[in-house]
Amino acid sequence: MTNMNLLFLGGVGFQEVLLIVLVILLLFGGKKIPELMKGLGRGVRSFKEGMNGVDDESKADGNSDKEQQK
Repeated sequence: MTNMNLLFLGGVGFQEVLLIVLVILLLFGGKKIPELMKGLGRGVRSFKEGMNGVDDESKADGNSDKEQQK
């Protein structure tokens, strides 16, 4: 397992991920990391809710178009 590839990162291996984590730790420090992760989680959750809203709107538009055609 020397060439461990993470699916969501494409061709980035374990060593590259470790280097990125170390650089982030050096830049922000240990106390800021939980705050950054919490903010990132909120952003991802907001993005997912927004995408679900777009899907719901498009489904509603599709249903209203079908009703108008009848």
